[in-house]
Amino acid sequence: MPRRGMRIYPSEAVRFRRLFLLCASLAAVLATLNGVALALVSAAPDRRETVAASAVAPTSRRAQSARSTAVVPPAGLWTFRGNPERSLSGVGPIPRREPRVLWRYPEHGGLCAPSRDETGTSTWCGLGWTGQPSVVPRAGGRLEVRFGAFDRSYHFLDGETGERVRPSLATGDLAKGSATSDPDGFPLYYAGSRDNKLRIVALDRPLPTVLWALDSRDAPVIWNDDWDGAPLVVRGHLLVGGENAWFYVIRLNRSYGPDGKVRVRPRIVARVAGWDERLLAKRPDRAFSIESSVTYSKGVAYVANSAGLVQGWDLRRTFSHGTKPRRVFRFWMGDDTDATVVVDDEGYLYAASQVERFSKRSREVGQLVKIDPRRPRNPVVWSLPLTRIGWQGKAGVWSTPAVDRSTVYVTTNAGELVAVHRRSGRVRWRVELPGHLWSSPVVANGVLIQGDCEGTLHAFDVRDERRVPRELWSVYLGGCIEATPAVWRGRIWVGTRGGALYALG
Repeated sequence: MPRRGMRIYPSEAVRFRRLFLLCASLAAVLATLNGVALALVSAAPDRRETVAASAVAPTSRRAQSARSTAVVPPAGLWTFRGNPERSLSGVGPIPRREPRVLWRYPEHGGLCAPSRDETGTSTWCGLGWTGQPSVVPRAGGRLEVRFGAFDRSYHFLDGETGERVRPSLATGDLAKGSATSDPDGFPLYYAGSRDNKLRIVALDRPLPTVLWALDSRDAPVIWNDDWDGAPLVVRGHLLVGGENAWFYVIRLNRSYGPDGKVRVRPRIVARVAGWDERLLAKRPDRAFSIESSVTYSKGVAYVANSAGLVQGWDLRRTFSHGTKPRRVFRFWMGDDTDATVVVDDEGYLYAASQVERFSKRSREVGQLVKIDPRRPRNPVVWSLPLTRIGWQGKAGVWSTPAVDRSTVYVTTNAGELVAVHRRSGRVRWRVELPGHLWSSPVVANGVLIQGDCEGTLHAFDVRDERRVPRELWSVYLGGCIEATPAVWRGRIWVGTRGGALYALG
């Protein structure tokens, strides 16, 4: 029917009727197709994919309310922890029987290069913290695995064979942390390096081609000049924090040129300080580096820094009108917070910090904190101290927590894998593993995998979240596992400080 008050002349009425009949016919066809699709899905329950943020169907109403609502991302595991909320490790299942090593990259030797830091020059090998590969579906059902390594390069491999699908991209220093593939279908890769550069790389040329780069020295460097966090693509914008202590919102302006090749015209819409005057009064050393990855949920970006400040920035008008982000949340953890903030399906935040300064605030707050950002004046739901001393005389958490059903899993610098009841904050159990545990836990289908610092990848049965889990299998790879594994449909890819990336399945 026409809108009330709208006049329709005879010729327009005919066109309106024809258009109405055409739309009705299309709607009927779509409804029929939708019904067929639903019937096909319901007829093949064994082939439904599951994600690492969910697991075995809960048996109680309480467990059901805690179950994640994450879905399989069509773009694959495109960024660290899989989605803007950083709550998705990958798509399961994880093997319940001991997998075998399918391939090693490189087949011989290691991904090694010298690099200089404040302690001098040394040789770095393999993949380090956070080091989670991105896994991207390709034409023909193939998978591409993309990752940066300490040989100063980014690599692009066939997920099945380990063979290169395109040449590696060399940078000027270590390719640290995790990188990001474009989730919207553009052949673009977003990757940082210790050479001060954050790069946007085109992958639709014979060689990976840098289209644009941001030097961390474009702003006053408050602490350092590396890029550790995985950039995040949201609504056509790139969200990223740097060790220079600044948070960036970059409008990408992605398109294709007349030659059919992808192009970008990036513009920095906002550059926001990762600190404020209150923090400066507490930390005159200005250790405000942003080494975690930016998290985004319902219009707000959450950024944590190495002084423990967690901030929430409302970006809705920044996206739509280019205005300055508005801070809507502030919480101080009291010590270095390199772990990425995680948002669960109910909107709660989970923040984890290290214990390096042994400050009064750190003792008050604890090292794993559940936060309600809707209560900015009193946001702490519960907190948990994790103060057992580990490697280099430090305590606390470097890994990013994993939220699965009614449990939060976290690892510590003292070699503890800890399961915490999501509602109450009560510790359900602890498992000790060798060395410092910087690799983030990955959970899918009632199986949790965790790398240790002696080079072994472990799998635990966590179908019953309340009980100390039984170890299902362990595979020795060699070299400390600081990088986070990527899981996709029964395959596991993980790098070690021993110098290589491994595929298991």
